[in-house]
Amino acid sequence: MYVVAVPNRNSRPAILLRESYRDGDRVKNRTLANLSTWAPERVDALRQVLRGQPVSAGRLEGAFEIVRSRPHGHVAAVLGTVRRLNLDGLLAPRPDRHRTLALALIVARVLEPRSKLATARSLDPDTLTSTLGELLGLGRADEDDLYATMDWLLARQARVEQALARRHLSDGSLVLYDVTSTYFEGRKCPLARLGHSRDGQRDKLQIVFGLLTNGAGCPVAVEVFEGNVGDPKTLAAQIKKLRERFGITRVVLVGDRGMITEARIREDLAPIAGLDWITALRAPAIQALAASGVLQLSLFDQQDLAEITHPAYPGERLIVCKNPLLAEDRARKRHELLDATERALAPIAVATQRGRRPLRGRTRIALRVGRVLGRRKVGKHFTLEITDTRFRYERDEASIAREAALDGLYVIRTPVDAARLPAAEVVRAYKRLAHVERAFRSLKTIDLKVRPIHHRKADRVRAHVWLCTLAYYVEWHMRQALQSILFDDDDPAAGEARRRSIVAPARRSPRAEVKAATKRTDDGLPVHSFRTLVADLATLTKNRVQPKAPGSPTFELLAIPTSLQQRAFALLGVSPRL
Repeated sequence: MYVVAVPNRNSRPAILLRESYRDGDRVKNRTLANLSTWAPERVDALRQVLRGQPVSAGRLEGAFEIVRSRPHGHVAAVLGTVRRLNLDGLLAPRPDRHRTLALALIVARVLEPRSKLATARSLDPDTLTSTLGELLGLGRADEDDLYATMDWLLARQARVEQALARRHLSDGSLVLYDVTSTYFEGRKCPLARLGHSRDGQRDKLQIVFGLLTNGAGCPVAVEVFEGNVGDPKTLAAQIKKLRERFGITRVVLVGDRGMITEARIREDLAPIAGLDWITALRAPAIQALAASGVLQLSLFDQQDLAEITHPAYPGERLIVCKNPLLAEDRARKRHELLDATERALAPIAVATQRGRRPLRGRTRIALRVGRVLGRRKVGKHFTLEITDTRFRYERDEASIAREAALDGLYVIRTPVDAARLPAAEVVRAYKRLAHVERAFRSLKTIDLKVRPIHHRKADRVRAHVWLCTLAYYVEWHMRQALQSILFDDDDPAAGEARRRSIVAPARRSPRAEVKAATKRTDDGLPVHSFRTLVADLATLTKNRVQPKAPGSPTFELLAIPTSLQQRAFALLGVSPRL
């Protein structure tokens, strides 16, 4: 910023406060305030300050007041990324009130997930908590406006998903799919059902939603199902979406063993030409392979990966992997579950033999035993004896030994030929499902907080999940750009080079290990998580300044970005001056 005197032909010069900025390759100037009414000594004092010259504090004391200060940097980073991705153009080709409100909802979800009422208050000029409402020119908007915008957003979901598919998917590409559930507050939504809770909220109604991403984990589509729908039953809808809505004729769909089951392969996947898949075998199927003699444990004396075939899987490749660390973890977990189950069964056995009011009746005893065994799922490793007056149990050591022999083994199955995907690449593709799990963690807990759900209408629940998915789409791209100043590994190739094989656990790169140990980047900047970086960017404020000279107009002044904030904006490719 600088002070300039602009000559006037018939009056005294105009004293203007200006700043220079760069627009592409050109340097431009803009006027921030007219200081013509200031006393000359006050103008000289300001000029000295802007030049970095020493000036008496008393000369400037009381010259300005900050009328209002608003957090701005995090808004500029997220909104700038939205516009760089042309997400606003995907929602609607021309600006209108609904599109502007939809952008506000998406950006606000990334900044700080809140209820729709709290979001509306954060956008209102009287109760704003950032510059988001100002930058979008929203004016006043209440929660009813936001609910109407959610309905508008849901109506455009199919079209936006098709645009994202064109952007991130192609014929023959890898597609990841998985589902999760989240609990619901209330009992009125048609989608809310009691089912398998992944959140440990077994007494609450829930919904299920499935996320479709590309091979790198970038979200493309999401679909909401009733809370009691099993994972495999959601698969047919995704196949139809890929083939009919997205127009992709050749694809490799990756899903876990609970998703792409034998029945789904036979009924939904096998009949469709060009639709390949990658999944894994369940434990009973692996035990059957071992019992048949095809799966020999000696295969893994010198290696951790082997490819086999079996008549029960015609036209398929079976890639067997052995991970020693996974074997140790499974053995430890089995031991803990068995011990915990025995501790829970012991009181039942004691209750049948106590002198006062003993537990009697085969049915009553069996019900109590069933509750214990159903909790930890290790009943197959116990032999039980239940009569009307007695209950005895003991571990089935033969069953435990059979299972333990296969600890650390998992088998990936696929019809994709080796020329297209070598064995190691098949394993790598299956392990990429971790990207979807990471998306679920971000959506449900650490960043976007899709849960708990308070909406009552089915379409509002769908719109809420769709809104959170769009917010994750923005966050995913921001994380990719900001890796060097986040705790994320920004040199995965170096980490992969340290890995003994694709079956071995992933290794971080040396650079990532240094970041984790020192909490600093190579050039000394502090390293952040995504959430704390957003909070740091919020400290870059936009201030409304009022000179105290009579008649002087207010002007907006942006705080000077820190070195870290400058780096963040440079990595994102956006400017804090929106």
